[in-house]
Amino acid sequence: MNVKKFHKGYYDANSYLINGKVLIDTGINTDALIAEIEKSIYINDLELIVLTHCHYDHTAAAEAIAKKSGARIAIHKDDVELLHHDEASASEAFDSRAPSFEPDILLDDGESIPIGNGEYLEIIHTPGHTPGCICLYEPISKSLFSGDTVFPQGSIGRTDFIGGNSANISESIQKLTQLDVRTMYPGHGETTSDNVKRQIELSYRMAKSIFKII
Repeated sequence: MNVKKFHKGYYDANSYLINGKVLIDTGINTDALIAEIEKSIYINDLELIVLTHCHYDHTAAAEAIAKKSGARIAIHKDDVELLHHDEASASEAFDSRAPSFEPDILLDDGESIPIGNGEYLEIIHTPGHTPGCICLYEPISKSLFSGDTVFPQGSIGRTDFIGGNSANISESIQKLTQLDVRTMYPGHGETTSDNVKRQIELSYRMAKSIFKII
């Protein structure tokens, strides 16, 4: 699997271009991200934009990139309503309005997205940061695109936004501990391949400790 990471601004989420055809998350800096994508592929080769959740720092550039490339936009069905809400999408924090586009594809847990070369991304519903938060797992390369559910070194996503839920994120992280992960591609921060399973287990311990879950 070929993965290219883009991070174009301090407040941007990470964006990942996979096999030259699928983009995970888009950040805020539309023009800068499009320029980086066009250094790697013809923009019209982009087929799909997958949003790990509804927050503005992950979604703001999606509509413009979709219009320029013709790519479809996918998000979990449980985050659609929040996507269009100024406060719930966190767009207010950026002095902006929530996105108005309608997703082309509504995702659900357990679905798969083919990405070429016999590889695919498995949709793992991981509510807690938002109701429709997802992670994406590629089993051949053992890669996890973890969005804002877990981060390296035992960190976890916030649950104090609208739709956040501490019990749910703890259960979601526990689900991720069952995966065989070689490389984690988080929504923020650096990619890691350093004993990732152990790092996710630390995230689960952190969640249980913070939220007093037995």
